[in-house]
Amino acid sequence: MNKTCLLCPRRCGVYRDAGFRGYCGETSELRLVFAGIHRGEEPAITGGGGSGTVFVSGCNLGCIFCQNYQITKKGEGRIVSTEEFAEICLALQEKEAENINIVTGTHAAPALARGITAARKQGLFIPTVWNSSGYEGPETLAILKDFVDVYMPDLKTMDVRLAEKFYKTPDYPEYATEAILKMMDFRETRFGPGREDGVDVLVSGVLVRHLVIPGFLEDTWQVLRWFADHCKSRAFLALMTQYTPVYHPGSETETPDRFLSEGEYEAVLFMLRRLGIEEGYCQELVTGSDWLPDFTRQNPFSSELSIPVWHYLTTFCRGQ
Repeated sequence: MNKTCLLCPRRCGVYRDAGFRGYCGETSELRLVFAGIHRGEEPAITGGGGSGTVFVSGCNLGCIFCQNYQITKKGEGRIVSTEEFAEICLALQEKEAENINIVTGTHAAPALARGITAARKQGLFIPTVWNSSGYEGPETLAILKDFVDVYMPDLKTMDVRLAEKFYKTPDYPEYATEAILKMMDFRETRFGPGREDGVDVLVSGVLVRHLVIPGFLEDTWQVLRWFADHCKSRAFLALMTQYTPVYHPGSETETPDRFLSEGEYEAVLFMLRRLGIEEGYCQELVTGSDWLPDFTRQNPFSSELSIPVWHYLTTFCRGQ
């Protein structure tokens, strides 16, 4: 029986079950960094109670301006068992989270599926959100189908050259678009009552995210045009303007060293109107780096954005 890892589109073939690490930087064991109530997601995800975010260590992309570099490439985090993961999910539910929002979990899909299954057997009833880069292969999608309620993939670029330059993944456009089409087949849009009266949340469906890169508006136009052609009426769009210059030591690739300008922001709003994209969210223009997380702290985010429930260094959980 072939034990090599072919889980994501990189198909790097590493025997992760034996403790070897793939491109993602991880073995087959599940490592987590942080779990908490997050209030900075889109309104349909945050609701009134906040989103129960769970940050997974490692990543199968190579984004050179990654805001979560501490956990995707620097190795922060701790291995957790299926039982501990289930306990974390139930603790988030007890804190009145609207959902379990799994961040960058593609390479850990089998372990996460076991964990969600165990949590549901113990009483987890809130939806599961799959918050990913969109770089998913058919093997991962087959695993996700039975335990994900809401898909929240990125659609970073439609340009092969930019995919190689910024994300170290030249085949990203091909796999991300195929994955999003599959996700829409798996889940139709459905809203349900949230934890707070009068606040509905997305309990089934697809919400596609795109981060606008300063100086690369033509790429955003291509992404939005593809979304308009394939996803309108089937998925929501979340357009993000929070690009922040982040320098990673050792990177030889030049990245935009500025925030999005007001003129670029207005141009993006015009694109939405021209394409008739109305269902979704457009982030207000964000400049500044105060919001960037620091996962070495018990609460990586500001207290206004996040309530910590579990951290790999302190392991506070239920009742804390």
